[in-house]
Amino acid sequence: MVRMSADERRESVIRAAMSEFAHGGYDGTSTEAIARRVGVSQPYLFRLFPNKEAMFLAASKRCIDSTRQAFADAAEGLPPEERLPAMARTYQRMIHEDPERLLMQMQTYVAVAAAEAAGNPEFGAAVREGWLELWDTVHLALGADVDETTTFLAYGMLVNTLVSLGFPAGHRVWEGFYESARPE
Repeated sequence: MVRMSADERRESVIRAAMSEFAHGGYDGTSTEAIARRVGVSQPYLFRLFPNKEAMFLAASKRCIDSTRQAFADAAEGLPPEERLPAMARTYQRMIHEDPERLLMQMQTYVAVAAAEAAGNPEFGAAVREGWLELWDTVHLALGADVDETTTFLAYGMLVNTLVSLGFPAGHRVWEGFYESARPE
């Protein structure tokens, strides 16, 4: 049996935390559940992360960073007019192949609102930093067009909401997003 390094174990914790938080939210997820999923003790988690909030922020950052990277990869090397449809198709694929990522995004927004309502603005600041990087990636890929960037991300938020509400792919409420994904 090969022992994992602390970095590998930390990576395992982030993946497990994404899954657990995606389904249970910040308040509904215990560090015990994360530890159990990874196969480590709860005290070991706290050697890797100082607290539950740090685990959540690491999972949230991973979620946003992986989405940002997927958009950057989708647009890379394409002519400007093909970037928006490529990023939209990528998001469609991500939703179908990795629905936990989408759920984690939604849980992140809820957790930020709750933390800020409770007087913890640092929590939201960390998440907003990652979201601004996502905005910049999309914005630059779309030729720094504010209207296109806003529309693309607005459709993305609509899709997040539809999936969270349980609307199946192919339902009529998806039509606008799928239309935006088709090349002209």
